[in-house]
Amino acid sequence: MSFLFETHFHTPYTSSCGEIYPEESIPIYIENGYSGLVVTDHYYAGYFERLCNNSWREQADLFLLGYRKAKEFCEGKDFNVLLGLEIRFSDNCNDHLVYGMDEEFIYNNPRLDLLEFEKFALLCRENGFFLLQAHPFRDNCAPRNPEYLDGVEVYNGHPGHNSHNDKALNFAFKNNLVMTAGSDLHDLRQLCRAGMYLKKHPSTSNELASILFDGKIEKLKVSDSFEMYDLN
Repeated sequence: MSFLFETHFHTPYTSSCGEIYPEESIPIYIENGYSGLVVTDHYYAGYFERLCNNSWREQADLFLLGYRKAKEFCEGKDFNVLLGLEIRFSDNCNDHLVYGMDEEFIYNNPRLDLLEFEKFALLCRENGFFLLQAHPFRDNCAPRNPEYLDGVEVYNGHPGHNSHNDKALNFAFKNNLVMTAGSDLHDLRQLCRAGMYLKKHPSTSNELASILFDGKIEKLKVSDSFEMYDLN
């Protein structure tokens, strides 16, 4: 038995580019056989700089709002909402997905985006967080040093961007990195376009990180003409 999870999901509550609320999208995910999703709202300078007059606690609360709204909506439903983030650093436009953090860690570690990428990667390893690069071959992006990555998003389902998923797949194979797939949900165009079939059912973000580290992945769900890769 496997469990289908969306790994790349944005909400309008936190990500200004999001256009569909979890209250609208989650019922469709449930209808399409998903067991849960990871809210990966954008964590970057542009978001926090407009909140600079707020305390860090208040800023963190606002960042977590999308995750909390999605989780609240799913109370009583057989559908898990996990916490993640899509973080961008000051050195370039690369985006990275992180699984394993909890709310307490976010409260206790302000402005992680101000760290150097390499220092952040080491922080993730020290705490058991799973760090992957999202759409590394999209325009204005470039693959990171694979020594600092645990995985790569080899399929990004956003049809509004050319993510060159084939190049990401080759990069993952070449560097023996865990392969992930996510819809990159912002609006109706990306609904249920991708995901991961997991061999275990994570109830927390930390459990998801452990599943990925342990390679407990059955296969990737992808759209278009991209082949569905069986990871057994």
